[in-house]
Amino acid sequence: MSFVNTLMKGEQGLFKAESLTAMQKLSLRFVVVGLVYYLIVLIEGMIMRIVEVEQIAMISNEQFFAILTAHPLVGIFGSTYSIVIGAFLFLVPYLMKKPLYSMKLAHWNFFLITAGTFIFWLAGFISHYAPLYTLYWPLPADFSQFNPVGGAIFILGIAMVMVGSAFFVINVFKTISYTPEGWEKQPGGKLLGSALGTTGIRNLFRKRVKQKEHLVSLPVAAIARGSVDMALNAGILLFTGLLILVFMVGAILGFDLKETAIDALLYKNWFWWGLDLIADGLVLIFVAGTWYLLATMITGKRLFMQNIARAALLVELVVSWTVWSHHLLSDQAQPGFLKVLSGEMVTAFELITQGLAFFVTLATLWAARPLKMTNELKFLLGGLLGFALAVPAGIMQADVGLNRILHNTQWIVGPHVHVAILVGLTMTLHAAIYLLLPILTNGAKLYSQKLANLHFWAHLVGGIGMGAFMGMAGLKGMLRRTLYFNGEYDLYMILALICGGLLLIGFLAFFINIVMSVGVNGVIGIFKPVKNRNKDLLPESA
Repeated sequence: MSFVNTLMKGEQGLFKAESLTAMQKLSLRFVVVGLVYYLIVLIEGMIMRIVEVEQIAMISNEQFFAILTAHPLVGIFGSTYSIVIGAFLFLVPYLMKKPLYSMKLAHWNFFLITAGTFIFWLAGFISHYAPLYTLYWPLPADFSQFNPVGGAIFILGIAMVMVGSAFFVINVFKTISYTPEGWEKQPGGKLLGSALGTTGIRNLFRKRVKQKEHLVSLPVAAIARGSVDMALNAGILLFTGLLILVFMVGAILGFDLKETAIDALLYKNWFWWGLDLIADGLVLIFVAGTWYLLATMITGKRLFMQNIARAALLVELVVSWTVWSHHLLSDQAQPGFLKVLSGEMVTAFELITQGLAFFVTLATLWAARPLKMTNELKFLLGGLLGFALAVPAGIMQADVGLNRILHNTQWIVGPHVHVAILVGLTMTLHAAIYLLLPILTNGAKLYSQKLANLHFWAHLVGGIGMGAFMGMAGLKGMLRRTLYFNGEYDLYMILALICGGLLLIGFLAFFINIVMSVGVNGVIGIFKPVKNRNKDLLPESA
């Protein structure tokens, strides 16, 4: 088969988009859009790395900080949310062997997150709205710096993403608990209880002969518990966005609302509580559940210490509600008891919950030896390594003394944030994509193992290397959200730029491999509507 035929039709022409169910197509749409937004994030990251070494004429300082504002938000909502939601909307009904509750909600979910991300990205690109991703009060509504029209459009995009997230949460819990038409009545309350952890907690205190079977699988339980944090996050950030929007609209209409009393410290605690539900709750819970799913599907074995793992997910959910204050350890107005209790003690406990998930996953893999080093296994191990590096780096920052030194430096965004997201989270998601690709495409074969190997090593070395060099610059005193023009940190930024280039090479190898596997016609076919609306929403192998 010629290269052109392979590019258009996919490897061996096996993939036929018209053979997919509506659910398979929708999940693949989420994944494709998530990968496109990830490419945008990579390009933006490379632009910022270059500007930190050498000013570019076409990138003004205002444009740089607008990119810096949108960059993590596009990565979180446009890329990660899209891939995670697409996978989980497929996996919950797939694992529970029943249709998704509402395809209409799922399609609205896709539209709102895809369009909302594009709107806030474009608003920042055009208007240079750049209060930085922290949105600290009163910075988001500072009209001496920012155009209120651009800010209003930016916030509108964020609000659309939050509404889309809420639709996902409703769909997940309704799918778990509802009874499909024509089916025997299902125990909705007990299913939800099992998903949220009551069965696992009770089994810890029962003798083995009296233990009850779990009504939902552990991955579904992890998705349900992570969805609790997603719901809280959506509500908090939506409220925060509407608050900022009131000031924006007021300014557009000519009303000065700057004298309105809003306590900055209360606002920061509220904002970071909501945002941290993503960073320390949703991510760690969803990631742990994905590790468990990958480990059991790769090995074909029962998860090691399953009841303990279930209980730990519930503990992680509760912990995620109380760790936000580590973002405010260097804030002089923050009460000392919150710094110690929430910022230090509860945060340190995450090392235990995530460490347990790490151990359970590795123990499951170890017990199933010998294992073939498949792509999904390699990327799972890479994801484990990423969090093994990034979580302790975060715990180090959650110390009042060290935080004074590290807080506003490149250390935070390097060894902690970028290694956690790029290596830990992204490699875990890519492991899931490699594993689910044949299921979602009814057996399409990967085009090139060499490209998959290049993807693995370029991503692993690039992600860890970039985080390490950014961290070294931070230890030397390089502040984050700051441009330097004296060349003091150029060596570290050049090395980080090279590692960023490896990340870009790795992703391009991955993207080309996926496109060559399904073909350009296949990718286009994913976005075509399903002709038979009554077609089963689940693949035949479910």
